[in-house]
Amino acid sequence: MKSEPDVFSFDDLLAAPKRTTSWEGVRNYQARNFMRDEMAVGDGVLYYHSNADPAGVAGIAEVARTAYPDPTQFDPKSEYHDPKSDPDAPTWLMVDVRAVERFPEVVTLDRLRTTKGLEEMLVLRRGNRLSVTPVTPREFEIVARLGRAG
Repeated sequence: MKSEPDVFSFDDLLAAPKRTTSWEGVRNYQARNFMRDEMAVGDGVLYYHSNADPAGVAGIAEVARTAYPDPTQFDPKSEYHDPKSDPDAPTWLMVDVRAVERFPEVVTLDRLRTTKGLEEMLVLRRGNRLSVTPVTPREFEIVARLGRAG
């Protein structure tokens, strides 16, 4: 999951009540479908800082609640408001995530790109702008090992 650190960093997640927050504001169908169809409570999450210096994985979180309707889609005051979304059949969903482990240093984008075993990682594909992308168990293991090593 990607977030700009000046919007909501991994440290912000650590400081949140119960180290947990909702992942609201996803307005891409593919990312929504990943949350809806592929995320389960307890699944590991690589928390990626985008548009940062350096960009990369700052820590590990976990899914704390499976997909449910994102209330911001119905709030006209929200930047995520979607006037086409129907409360009886919500378009947009969110999950809750909980901080698990902050890495001593960010696993940088450059490091991810040059690490064997991560060649097919979706977040590394040119032009990928999704805030939510799946990773394989092997990719997760490799990145976690890199992060813990500092």
